[in-house]
Amino acid sequence: MNKKRIIAAVAVAAVVIAGGFWLFGSSKAKSKVDFVTEPAKIGTVSNSITATGTIEPVTEVQVGTQVSGIIDKIYVDYNSVVKKGEVIAEMDKVTLLSDLQSAQATYDGAIAEYEYQKKLYERNKTLHEKQLISDTDYEESLYNYQRAQSTYLQSKASLARAERDLSYATITSPIDGIVTSKDVEEGQTVASGFETPTLFNIAADLTKMQVVADVDEADIAGVKDSAKVTFTVDAYPDDVFAGKVYQIRLGSTNSSSSSTSATSESVVTYEVVITADNPDLKLKPRLTANVTIYTDIRENVLTVPNKALRFTPEKSLAGKRTVTDCEAKHKVWTMDETGFTAHAVETGMSDGSNTEIISGIAEGTPVVTETVLKGDMPEMNAPGGQGERSPFMPGPPGRDKKKNKPEE
Repeated sequence: MNKKRIIAAVAVAAVVIAGGFWLFGSSKAKSKVDFVTEPAKIGTVSNSITATGTIEPVTEVQVGTQVSGIIDKIYVDYNSVVKKGEVIAEMDKVTLLSDLQSAQATYDGAIAEYEYQKKLYERNKTLHEKQLISDTDYEESLYNYQRAQSTYLQSKASLARAERDLSYATITSPIDGIVTSKDVEEGQTVASGFETPTLFNIAADLTKMQVVADVDEADIAGVKDSAKVTFTVDAYPDDVFAGKVYQIRLGSTNSSSSSTSATSESVVTYEVVITADNPDLKLKPRLTANVTIYTDIRENVLTVPNKALRFTPEKSLAGKRTVTDCEAKHKVWTMDETGFTAHAVETGMSDGSNTEIISGIAEGTPVVTETVLKGDMPEMNAPGGQGERSPFMPGPPGRDKKKNKPEE
């Protein structure tokens, strides 16, 4: 009984080995090697950096007030279009008018006193020159005159300040533009202390916008004035907006970021201002922009895929084709029916996908980029074929029956 089991086991092993040779040997024998080529073509190669920024109007003015009081009238709202000098709000003027009247009365009294003391001094001066009055009387008239003059000048300044404060109660637009924010309502009290309260924000022209992007210190050296920029916003994910670098601000900012080791690291960034046209007003103030700044662009240059520079034909896969190599730091390969030929090339800039070719090959030259192994078995290539099948797996119902059916 043991002898029969040993014989059966040996038979099964032989069948398995034979099936393996059939499966793998047949697959290898019926596979073929293809080589993919792509032509060298004229294109653009560019390098870029990315950053995040905020969209802002090119010119935006904060309108405030230099006097305290109650907002009496507001004549504009959000998105109102205003002209320079147009009245946009008024404050309550009762207190300011009272202050002006008081300053005016003080000024009138001071000027009257000044003119009287001036005439008296001029008269006493003449009498003193003729020695008709004493030195004491002359000096007293001079003192009174100078004092009246000082009071007059002080009251004149107070009157001018009261007039100016009254003018501040009428708030006008400093520029032509559109109201982007309104921070007060009628009846609200505003207090002007150490900081002028902001009542409105007015943007000059929303068809001209700018992006203030934070660029990492490691990338700032590659950013140049007037460099090409593209950016997107989440509001319009399918639109790509164009702009250019207008200003690289020298002031840096430091921010802390938490690392994986639970320590705090300082990140230094620089603000880069990018101008962009906004004719259809899609770009709204304060939108977040995902910015791509091009640090170098080579247009209309000969390019090949980076894969072509990495390709080297293996003799085991070349078959009967010859392999003609050359000594060069960078090279690409061409092929024909007889074999492969290496061409030394001088490379320029690379963008990670394509590389600029300065010399070595001409436009349209087909260069080999990769090797592809393809199966050539009938069952794999036939329509609806299921690929290779193990000889030990049962076949579909019907096929075995037809095969084993005796001929009639």
